[in-house]
Amino acid sequence: MSDDRCELLCIDFDHAERLRATLPQFDEVTRRAERLRALGDPTRLRIAQALHVGDELCVCDLAWIVGSSQGLVSHHLRQLRSADLVTSRRNGKLVMYRLNTEARRLLIAVAAPATEVDPA
Repeated sequence: MSDDRCELLCIDFDHAERLRATLPQFDEVTRRAERLRALGDPTRLRIAQALHVGDELCVCDLAWIVGSSQGLVSHHLRQLRSADLVTSRRNGKLVMYRLNTEARRLLIAVAAPATEVDPA
């Protein structure tokens, strides 16, 4: 028997069912997991953090800020856009990127310094 399993089946049904009812539906959890996966890459996380602080930036600025090529940053921005974390708009010859509201909340949750995390 492994150490990570109960030796006895003892479900507190009422408590467990109340908690189960509060969980989001599977498709919502899947969307959240995709967004978290998108931020799981160090370059994409740096891009998201730059957008969080800089509000709206073009690919040229983002490439300079994160220290990567424009091509690589564009690739990562496409992935962030596919995960519905960033929006873009054309401004003349520039394409400007911005985090959406949900992405800002998610970034705060996953990228908060350890001193800001409540251990409780």
